[in-house]
Amino acid sequence: MRHRHALLATAATGALALAGAAAATLPAAAAATGCSVTYRVQSQWPAGFTADVAVTNLGSAITDWTLTFDFPDSGQRVSQGWSATWTQTGARVSASSMTWNSSLRTGATTSLGFLGQWNGTNPSPASFALNGTACTGAVTSPSASPSSPGPSTPPPAGPAPELKVAGNKIVTPQGRPYRLLGVDRSGSEFACVQGKGLWDSGPVDQASVDAMKTWNIHAVRIPLNEECWLGVNGSPSGPAYQQGVKEYVDLLVANGINVILDLHWTWGAYTTGPDWHCKDEQATCQKPMPDARYTPQFWTGVANTFKGNDAVVFDLFNEPYPEIAVDWNKTAGWQCLRDGGTCPGIAYEVAGMQDLVDAVRATGATNVLMIGGLEWANDMREWLTYRPADPLNNLAASWHAYSFNACATESCWDIQIAPLAQQVPVVIGEFGQDDCGFDYMKRLVDWADAHAIGYLPWTWSPWGCTTGAVLIKDYNGTPEPGIGEGYKAHLLTRSPYA
Repeated sequence: MRHRHALLATAATGALALAGAAAATLPAAAAATGCSVTYRVQSQWPAGFTADVAVTNLGSAITDWTLTFDFPDSGQRVSQGWSATWTQTGARVSASSMTWNSSLRTGATTSLGFLGQWNGTNPSPASFALNGTACTGAVTSPSASPSSPGPSTPPPAGPAPELKVAGNKIVTPQGRPYRLLGVDRSGSEFACVQGKGLWDSGPVDQASVDAMKTWNIHAVRIPLNEECWLGVNGSPSGPAYQQGVKEYVDLLVANGINVILDLHWTWGAYTTGPDWHCKDEQATCQKPMPDARYTPQFWTGVANTFKGNDAVVFDLFNEPYPEIAVDWNKTAGWQCLRDGGTCPGIAYEVAGMQDLVDAVRATGATNVLMIGGLEWANDMREWLTYRPADPLNNLAASWHAYSFNACATESCWDIQIAPLAQQVPVVIGEFGQDDCGFDYMKRLVDWADAHAIGYLPWTWSPWGCTTGAVLIKDYNGTPEPGIGEGYKAHLLTRSPYA
């Protein structure tokens, strides 16, 4: 993640179990002012619930909209919503369009949702109106029951599947398309060089994994520090660090959770970037590119440790940005990314992605490899042109998509990412938004779902969400309001099987 606290990762536990979510659709006759609404209780628990609302405009095109409805029970209230501006007065609820979803052409549907409270009963609203016009029809009450909670997609059972690339999909040994859906868990990239142990005091036991499973998490991305792995710097380092990583990976895989091992912090003095860039020679912050001195050795060690376990994926380098050193020269940046060597503006010798693919494959490891692009892995436009050669053709594109990145709209994703996803698997290795809300993230995961793309937001770490990208309040899995609640509710309705 770019611009972490101290350029690291300073980033809630009652489980919100899905309670047999049922959809109820209101048909409406096609007319100049017609509309239909689908209201679905997505998850429900004592005193709380989340709901999805899909609004379809059946009439003439509109440029902004307000959806209204009345809660049937006096104890029902909207606590927080996304993809609309939500207000409530008495029983009347209003959801007004945002700038990015204000236009609804004829036949278009927009999705929004909210976190709600209830006391006594939680019936569905009986009617809806769009800009004051009734969306005709009746709503069937959802079958959700607070007495019998349970996710619509069961938590992972049995070990995580081994994975490989087939065409533009990641697939299981049976050839079934599989998406990496889960979270990043920060800590192991910085704790060992900051005197905080291996996991920044966070638990890596069965209870902590069970907490992840209540969110329906099927994949965890673990960032690593190359100097700690190699024993060059930090504590723990060397064999102790390696063993700690291996034990946690084995635990996750045994619980049905695939693991992505990501090289996050590396050696190399970078002195030509802006002041906020990492300039420490040691692996204490985020560098523009991996180094030839240690990184091939690092990946040789990781590959030897995990070869034969294809439930583990290797993300070869977190967020490349070599083009910054040459005044945003993208051609030079892509060449540096693939080929390494002496890259303009970078004082240390660089290990390119081809070097790292070669290092992994030389061990005999057959694991899926993820490779990023430029601009902190947000610019993927020349990925196909500059992808390294892999004798196994087992590569996936690692894309990062934060709300503050350059490519942060559906139109950009349609132009830059969708064509890539038609050629190779794309995994959103990191994403988030900078205000602790879920509206941008909801747009992104909905888009990714429509394009069969996997995703893992930053981060499963209880640092307090003040500027975004923190999902939980504690390692029991208590979600942060907005960002955590919204993502958990969404994830509970997803299956990794595309």
